[in-house]
Amino acid sequence: MKRMSRLLTVSAVLAALTASGTTAVVAQGAVEPRASAAAPVSADSSRGAVVSVEHVRTLTAREVAAELAGDEAGAWDTGAVRYGLDTFRLVYRTVDPQGRPTTASGLLALPRNGERRLRTVSFTHGTELFKGDVASVSTSVWDQAPALTHASAGFATVLPDYLGLGLGPGPHPWMDVPSETTAALDMLRASRSVVRAKGRELRREVLVTGFSQGASAALGLARALQEGADAWFGLRAVAPISGAYAFRDAELPALLAGQTEPKASAIYSALTLVAFNRLHHVYDTPAQVFRTPYDRTIEGLLDGTHTGQEVVAGTPDSIDALLTPRGRAMLAHPTGRLAAALRVADGVCADWTPRAPVRLYYAEGDEQAVTANTAHCHGTLRARGSHARQIDLGTPDYEGSRHLGSQQAGTAAVVRWFVSLRNR
Repeated sequence: MKRMSRLLTVSAVLAALTASGTTAVVAQGAVEPRASAAAPVSADSSRGAVVSVEHVRTLTAREVAAELAGDEAGAWDTGAVRYGLDTFRLVYRTVDPQGRPTTASGLLALPRNGERRLRTVSFTHGTELFKGDVASVSTSVWDQAPALTHASAGFATVLPDYLGLGLGPGPHPWMDVPSETTAALDMLRASRSVVRAKGRELRREVLVTGFSQGASAALGLARALQEGADAWFGLRAVAPISGAYAFRDAELPALLAGQTEPKASAIYSALTLVAFNRLHHVYDTPAQVFRTPYDRTIEGLLDGTHTGQEVVAGTPDSIDALLTPRGRAMLAHPTGRLAAALRVADGVCADWTPRAPVRLYYAEGDEQAVTANTAHCHGTLRARGSHARQIDLGTPDYEGSRHLGSQQAGTAAVVRWFVSLRNR
């Protein structure tokens, strides 16, 4: 989770697009970005089809460097900046967690380096409480920095918003790796179509990275690419940052034991129960797991339409003030559908053996995604025969948070590694 002081609204973005008339529809039979999940399209034939694309910004290399260095909360590394870039907002067809057709959005950033065949980076973002806090619609340096960093280094950079965030309809299925994977894969497909329309091409092998929630999503995408989920794209390397890969065995115990930042712990606990209940029905009524008054407000508060500030104001400062004894017991000793869902989430490390290079980046003393997650994932992958490496980022700081600092330090480290792989 990152800082929670976002003011951008999706409705304002949509109003601006409508008023400007600049959204370019590039697919036959295109629908508006808020298309219903029941839109009459085939999940098999149209996944990744582009609904709309809009050019958002053109930046010179000097402007990219100035933007990265000008973050008031802490400058981003500009050592890899070489080129200017263009960014594009995409809306594309994908599927929801039940496999039904829906739409999602994302940002595509292309370097202005004169190359026709581009190497591709996929970046999957960390937890966002508000639909507007994603790269396709936010102007925040934090949200834009991964796109700016990788694209200005010469990579086509693809940033899916996931389902239900950005311009996607419905609530976001938080930590649902299968739908994160399909959204990320279909964003790659949509990006390939847009790039081809511009007379350029995305190379087959994808460099995959992501932060926090997006670290698990990155491993899910990497697994899908290795297993041949797409006829064109394959996996070159994967470099997740500060993930909760062992949600049941490391992250939840740390939350409940008070080893993580208290407010973040309360919000993550609420997200776990609310988001997993939407998909898997793990409780019957909110009052079973949430104390008064939160049992009446928490599900609505976490629907993606409330800003981070509103979520912070509407949640308690501790898990004990949030959860009933039953709610706490569910997280301490998951059973049934919740246990099954957590096994799927943790399967990003346990259920495959990467053949591509893997680097797991982490920061000591991470107050949100405890480092036991990375150690657990690393040990599991190594036991399965992978040569995965753990990379210690030290003790980076961003707004007083090592977790947030790890994205900043990790992004700089990952782009340097990806450049070294490109040059081999």
